[in-house]
Amino acid sequence: MPVELIGWIAPRVSSELIPAAGPPFDAEVVAETARIHERAGFDRVLIGYFTDAPDGFLIGAHAASVTERLQFLLAHRPGFVAPPLAARKLATLDQLSGGRLAVHIISGGSEADQAKDGDWTSHEARYRRSAEYLSLLRRTWTEPTPFDHEGEFYRTRGTYSEIRCRQQPYIPIYGGGGSEAAVKALAPHVDVYMLWGEPLKDTAVFMDRVRCEAAPQGRSPTFSLSTRPILADTEGKAWDRARAILDRVMANRGGAPAPQRQNVGSKRLLAAAAEAEVHDTCLWTALAAATGALSPIARKYGHALGICPLTRKSDPVSRADSVNARS
Repeated sequence: MPVELIGWIAPRVSSELIPAAGPPFDAEVVAETARIHERAGFDRVLIGYFTDAPDGFLIGAHAASVTERLQFLLAHRPGFVAPPLAARKLATLDQLSGGRLAVHIISGGSEADQAKDGDWTSHEARYRRSAEYLSLLRRTWTEPTPFDHEGEFYRTRGTYSEIRCRQQPYIPIYGGGGSEAAVKALAPHVDVYMLWGEPLKDTAVFMDRVRCEAAPQGRSPTFSLSTRPILADTEGKAWDRARAILDRVMANRGGAPAPQRQNVGSKRLLAAAAEAEVHDTCLWTALAAATGALSPIARKYGHALGICPLTRKSDPVSRADSVNARS
C-alpha cells in the first residue's frame, strides 16, 4: 500500500526545543521550509491553523510559488468564512498551485481557542456545522447551476461559483477528531480521516468506527496517522536521542505542570501514556505526557513517538519533525 509523507511549514521556526525568535511572519522561512520538504521527497506539507497567526491561504500561495511538485494540506476552521466563499478561495488556491491543494477541516477542540475568534458554538454543534459546511463546499464546487441551501447553520440563495478546482471534481478533503461527534460528522464526508499516533489495537478499533460511519454514505476514507519519528544510526542511539529531547522539554518547562487539554484526541493519547510508556514495539508516549498531548493542529508537537534506526543516510535535525503518514 502506498504511503504519503506529510510534513509541516510555518512562517516562523519554533518548537518545544527551539524558542520562537524573530517576527511572527518571515516569507523566507516559509519559502525555504517548502523547498527543503520538496528536496527531501515529502509528498505534502500541512499549513496549520492558529488563532494568533498569519493567514494560511497566503502562506500556501507563497509556498506554492517557490515549489513545483510539493503538495499542500491547508488547515481550515469552519465558522468564520461562509462556505461558498471558502469554496471559491480554496478553488482559486488549487488553480494557483497547479492542482496541489487539499483542505484539512478543523472543527475546534478548545472552547477558549474558538472564543478568541468570536465563536461560542458548543463542541457537538461545531461538528454538525462542519458536516453542513462540507456539504456546501462540495455543492459549490460541483453544481452546474445556481442552487439554494437551508440548513441548521447556513442559508444561501442562488449560490454558484465560476471558479472550480483544478483537481476534479474537487480537492481532497481531510478531517479528524477523537470524539463520537467528530466521527459521526466527518466520516461520511472526508476523503482522508486523520488519526494520532496511538497503540495499534486502539488505532484499529478507531479505524473500524470511522469505516462503519462512512459506509452507509457509500464512502471509504483512507487514513493519515500523525507520528513523530526519532531517528538515529542504531536503535540504542535513537532511544538516547529521544530521552535527550525529553530532558530538554522538561528543562524548558521549568517545573510547570503539563497543560490540560479539552479535546478528546489529547485525552485518548494521555490515557495511553498513563497505561504504558512504550506500546507495541516503539510507540513512546513520554513526550505526550510531558506536553499534555498538544493538538497536532494547535502545535505540531505532542504526538507519541516512534523510535527507530535510520533506514537511509540522513542528518537528523535538532527538532524532530512531526510526520503524517497517509495510506
